[in-house]
Amino acid sequence: MRLHVLIPLRWSDFDAYAHVNNAEMLRILEEARIQAFWRPDEGIGFDTAILDGRPGAETIGLIARQEVEYLAPIPYMRSPIDIELWIGRIGGASIEICYEMFSPEGVTPRTLFTKAATTLVMVAAKSGRPVRITDSLRAVWEPYVEEPVRFTKRG
Repeated sequence: MRLHVLIPLRWSDFDAYAHVNNAEMLRILEEARIQAFWRPDEGIGFDTAILDGRPGAETIGLIARQEVEYLAPIPYMRSPIDIELWIGRIGGASIEICYEMFSPEGVTPRTLFTKAATTLVMVAAKSGRPVRITDSLRAVWEPYVEEPVRFTKRG
């Protein structure tokens, strides 16, 4: 099962070539990841949004690795882009979050712009040491586990 996170593009996301800048792509992926996995301060979020990202949290998530494959330039669009997220692997203290970034819902042809993966390690905020993922976290996330993203541009 995958999550669909809709992210609007900003003028500042674009570079001189009139497409989303590669560095901004990481910010867009971060925004999708936060919406999907961090508990909102108010309101209702995704079922998977159970991590506490507020100051003072006992456990925090740190990025250990990111890989991005740019398949097509993203032009300016007023409708939010559709980012599909799933979990490629749940380890002892880490998860691999996978992404596929598509053109907005309803736009044809549907274009896959980007594939990406992020390894997120859970650590104790005070010590910075890895913390095992609890059974309750696993239970919430396991329905979203699929095969990891397959990158096509590898040698």
